[in-house]
Amino acid sequence: MLTAVGLFCLTATARAQTVTAGPDSVRVQAGPAVPDSVRRNVKLLGMRMTRPQKAVILAAVLPGSGQIYNHKYWKLPLVYGALGGTIYGEWFYFTRYTEFRDGYRARRFRRQGGTGPASVDTGNESKKYAQDANGDALQQQVFNAYRTRRDTFFAYIGLAYGLQILDALVDANLHDFDVSDNLSLNVQPYALPLYGAPAVGAAFTFTLRPGSPSTGSHRF
Repeated sequence: MLTAVGLFCLTATARAQTVTAGPDSVRVQAGPAVPDSVRRNVKLLGMRMTRPQKAVILAAVLPGSGQIYNHKYWKLPLVYGALGGTIYGEWFYFTRYTEFRDGYRARRFRRQGGTGPASVDTGNESKKYAQDANGDALQQQVFNAYRTRRDTFFAYIGLAYGLQILDALVDANLHDFDVSDNLSLNVQPYALPLYGAPAVGAAFTFTLRPGSPSTGSHRF
């Protein structure tokens, strides 16, 4: 009797867990692939290339020229402001670092028993610290701080330079896409057929229509 009940329960459980696969609620319809030769529709110095490639080269050679090529003139103050600010910061901290470095060397020479002009810290800011053990320690701390900030702003310059190249690349890739009313999102109820009873869900259809006929449409 117990064996029969157990077999019945196992059978019922197996039947309850049986799922009939239905159609996916998310469909992707990709347009035809665009040959690379078709995308190379611009020229630079006689060489054919894609628009993003040209934008990257221009931005790398002359910061801001990629934004000009993409007709994003309003971004020029941001590009030159970021580069100008970081370059000025690098110049400021580099000059202070150089001054305090020379002062640190003179103080170290004095501590080693050296005499003469080479043992005197003559920097405009560095010499404000006393020429004794305590002053030397404070001067060295400021020297290390300026060295760290010099290295940090050098990294900031590289970051600003790289970001304006990336921005030119992204804008060039999006140049042929019409981000207007052609973008649509449709939400519809959808019944997913399951064994026993249907399950109610939602189907999302996202349609992106590029402005250029050379790029296919996508549905999500």
